[in-house]
Amino acid sequence: MNQEVIPVKEIPGFQTRAEEFFPIDWYKEMLYNHPVYFHEKTKTWNVFKYEYVKQVLSNYEVFSSEGPRTTIFVGNNYKQDKSLSITSLTTIDPPQHKKSRSLLAAAFTPRSLKNWEPRIEQIALELIEEMQENATVDIIEALASPLPSIVISDLFGVPIQDRHQFKKWVDILFQPYDKERLDDIELQKEHAAKEYFQYLYPIVLQKRSNPTDDIISDLIRVEVEGEKFTDQEIVQATMLLLGAGVETTSHALANTFYSLLYDNDSLYGELRSNPELVPNAVEEMLRYRFQISKMHRTVKKDNTLLGTAVKKGDVVIAWMSASNMDETMFDDPFSVNIHRVNNKKHMTFGNGPHFCLGAPLARLEMKIALEVFLKKFSRIKPVDGFELEENLTSSAPGQSLTHLPMQVYK
Repeated sequence: MNQEVIPVKEIPGFQTRAEEFFPIDWYKEMLYNHPVYFHEKTKTWNVFKYEYVKQVLSNYEVFSSEGPRTTIFVGNNYKQDKSLSITSLTTIDPPQHKKSRSLLAAAFTPRSLKNWEPRIEQIALELIEEMQENATVDIIEALASPLPSIVISDLFGVPIQDRHQFKKWVDILFQPYDKERLDDIELQKEHAAKEYFQYLYPIVLQKRSNPTDDIISDLIRVEVEGEKFTDQEIVQATMLLLGAGVETTSHALANTFYSLLYDNDSLYGELRSNPELVPNAVEEMLRYRFQISKMHRTVKKDNTLLGTAVKKGDVVIAWMSASNMDETMFDDPFSVNIHRVNNKKHMTFGNGPHFCLGAPLARLEMKIALEVFLKKFSRIKPVDGFELEENLTSSAPGQSLTHLPMQVYK
């Protein structure tokens, strides 16, 4: 069944890229005046308050991931067998969802993360060591963009020279919905998915004969209730991991440095003096600066759990980034506070059965990148004349920074 893609951008109707990049005024308006809002043109219910977002994401018996309409416009159906639940992991409910997720979760065990930490630290160190001191650095090109691509290619166990190709595939496969360019985008996705499959399938076959210490080998070895992944399922699974492991992490890293430059210029010095604050600062950046995080669900039965009557078949969009600004959960939510005690309760990675599997890896990469960077550079400064509007591009997480120049000092 081909799902109808909902043109979500029509709901807020942002006028500029910068407004979409950080829609704090829209969040305030919706949280205060329209916490449950029906958008007539897209025929969607939209929820913004923390308690409602959590309800929609976690109560799968009422709010289903399955349905004929979707906000997701990623990947492609090339070589995809519709009977494989792994390929539609984000669009199925428990109990079918549980087994596929359990198989995939084998790639993200605490043991795996502990083993990966030195590898990620070495990659971050090499990238940051290449940056000149007392000079201007584009942190997107130098760190935020390459780090997640190099890490995921390394953890997949693919040749290091191919890491740039991973980023190119991600940029195409995770392009956002644009009805004006729909045919062109779908053609690009089909071509990229075909290339990706043809590249990775032989690698999976090779690793099945000679498994090593990497994610693909883990996916080959894992077994849950007597079931294992097929080679085709592993290729599809890695495509899901690319989205979680490359674009979103790059987006979060870029936004973190933007915040350190433009939200509060005293934060960098505080973190430099108190590096033990980095993990909490990462959570605060995920709460405050990851825009825009959202998920949709289809109503399975008539209910009033959101304070108004919604009917079976209705689509509800949960705006997680807006819920991160709900003052009933977070004190003074519209400001950055790296000392905030409960910021790990943010909804950026979702909630319930579909909580993001890549969250531990994203957190680890952000933490390591920031710690290594802080050790080398004593301070950073914005570059005069930087225009935010001219340095943004549409992406799956919303507007993403394409360039972020800054001055760095030893």
